[in-house]
Amino acid sequence: MTSQTAQDATPTTQPPRAPQQQEMPLAVVHGQPLLQIPQDLYIPPDALEVILDAFEGPLDLLLYLIRRQNLDILDIPVAEITRQYIAYIEVMQELRFELAAEYLLMAAILAEIKSRMLLPRPPAEEGQEEDPRAELVRRLQEYERFKQAAEDLDALPRMERDTLPVQAHVPDRTVVRLPPPVDLRELLLALHDVLKRAELFSGHQIRREALSVRQRMGEVLQKLEDGHFHRFESLFTAEEGRLGVLVTFLAMLELAKEQLLDIVQEAPLAPIYVKSLATGNTAEPLQFHSEFDDGDTANEPAAR
Repeated sequence: MTSQTAQDATPTTQPPRAPQQQEMPLAVVHGQPLLQIPQDLYIPPDALEVILDAFEGPLDLLLYLIRRQNLDILDIPVAEITRQYIAYIEVMQELRFELAAEYLLMAAILAEIKSRMLLPRPPAEEGQEEDPRAELVRRLQEYERFKQAAEDLDALPRMERDTLPVQAHVPDRTVVRLPPPVDLRELLLALHDVLKRAELFSGHQIRREALSVRQRMGEVLQKLEDGHFHRFESLFTAEEGRLGVLVTFLAMLELAKEQLLDIVQEAPLAPIYVKSLATGNTAEPLQFHSEFDDGDTANEPAAR
């Protein structure tokens, strides 16, 4: 009796559960597979959070438990899987996670299947009743197919995750159309036409009229102060005669030389246009210089 009492008082230590032959290792430490979690291993709550959040639903958790032990999905050991599933549910409750109804429903389904398999059945009904695991196996197989298809799609290259579109910022540019330059021959032909019209006017000069190229340069810029293009012929006054036309032409050449006048022509034999480049330069009065005003020969009136 005493011996029996001593044996009852002595705590019985259960041998550790031998790992299954086909069970997948939880980790590899120093080249050795780790099949069981050590009893003295401290797992912080955050680590469990990461594991639990990885499951997308009760079927995903159930499929993980089956694949982790490399079990046959068609022959599920319901008792062991139910025990592990309930253990995960208890851990989630201890960490005060809000359990979705699907997790609790799956736990109830596993408990029902386990009880149906444990209950004895009459010998006459053993070959007629359907396997209680059949519906669960069908749902697991269907879920596994969809999950594999989702992983295959996720493995495909995805825009802005695996590949990025090539982008290049091109600043806005304003196209400036430069007016074509004027050939000197075209300019002389236009002057010839103005001189021919000036010959149509005749007059008698009573007194000497002094014409200054510098003064005419200012008059030309005054006519062009609006900043628009004007016809070449509109700057001449035919009533002044040949001398007035020549002085105006020399003034235009001096202004073009000083880059105060823009003379353009779109095509050969096309009209010539003139535009002032001195608009906006009103801070200081312009000082004009001309080599044609050094002598008085240019200002002598022509004989009529």
